[in-house]
Amino acid sequence: MVIFSEAMAQAAQRGLAAIGPAILLTATSVGAGDILTGSLAGAEAGLAVLWAVPAGITLKWTLTEGIARWQMATGSTLLEGWITRLGGWIQWVFFPYLLLFTLVTSGMLASACGVAGAALIPLGDLQTSRMLWAAVHSWTALALIWFGGYALLKRVLAVCVGAMFFTVVLTALLLTPDWNAVAGGFVPSLPAAGTGWVISLIGAIGGTMALISYGYWIREEGRTGAEGLRACRSDLLLSYTVIGVFGVAVVIIGSRVQVRGQGTALALLLADQLALSLGPIGRWLFLIGFWAAVYSAMLGVWQSLPYLFTDFLSLRRGAGAASDVERSRPYRVYLVAMATIPLLLVQWPVAKLQLAFGLTGAMLLPLLALTLLIMNNREAWVGRAFRTGLGLNCVLAAALLFFTLVGGREIAQLLR
Repeated sequence: MVIFSEAMAQAAQRGLAAIGPAILLTATSVGAGDILTGSLAGAEAGLAVLWAVPAGITLKWTLTEGIARWQMATGSTLLEGWITRLGGWIQWVFFPYLLLFTLVTSGMLASACGVAGAALIPLGDLQTSRMLWAAVHSWTALALIWFGGYALLKRVLAVCVGAMFFTVVLTALLLTPDWNAVAGGFVPSLPAAGTGWVISLIGAIGGTMALISYGYWIREEGRTGAEGLRACRSDLLLSYTVIGVFGVAVVIIGSRVQVRGQGTALALLLADQLALSLGPIGRWLFLIGFWAAVYSAMLGVWQSLPYLFTDFLSLRRGAGAASDVERSRPYRVYLVAMATIPLLLVQWPVAKLQLAFGLTGAMLLPLLALTLLIMNNREAWVGRAFRTGLGLNCVLAAALLFFTLVGGREIAQLLR
């Protein structure tokens, strides 16, 4: 019996190692932004925008596959490739983005976790409860990563991602949507009231910095070469399938309830509307799914961004890629800073900061597409076997054009 238990535990460990990066990518890519954008798109434009979800997934899959392709071919992360192959200019694009992304995203995730916690277990008045739960989530995430690291995080996030997926998809199913209309929503179209939501959905689905962080998670698993690339493709297929089904479910939920609002408070309005349609169970299901989504995103972001920061510092010093990262001083200093300083933003209006973040963030995805087109088509850099094929190059070119359009649109809106 003991031998059988040990064998089962080893099999589970191997299975978790095989899909660990997929779990982290899924958890970090899905957060409050996906839920709010998807539900508002469904509420404003209906099911006609559903096709934007697989379109966005295809673009993000291609970008992440390109990052894995580079790493499996060269043994270096994308960030290392940027700095060593493309010159010093790119680090001054990336580093300000990293700092702004850390500050704003950490504050937003803390606020979203505060809203979810306050809705599930109120602690006094709403504002006090939100602040307390924001701090509790931020510091428990800090503790989990500080003491458990990557190995523990995979296990915790497997549970969170499962809860998120199950509860949100079940909520969508319980709303009994018109399945003919759902099927029709996957036919590409540009409804008069939904063009902006199509663009927003394609841009929002699947994350941004999570794509770059994926390279560090596959490095933790020791993947290399052609076999490693095959494992990464399986990862990405699993991860983006889950993200895609989740995105479709959120659009369906939005199309079935009438909501108006801004920010994370919209999640509470959604939960209240679902209570009218499904009873108390609908409200609790959605709130649990929302909590699991935002807390798993927090855990993934808390683990990955200090990793990027530490690697950047090491590359800047000319020391090569950082080693034993999670125990290093820069990693832990950055982790503590992002778990505490952004809590000040939970109640603070951040309009100017959001403007700077939007201007910088608008450049990241087209920058990814452009640099992957350059780097993965240089046979001298990646070798013939790993050069990007015509089909993937076409998708990367489409991603470059689309995300340049999205970036220009976002900048224009922010500067109005």
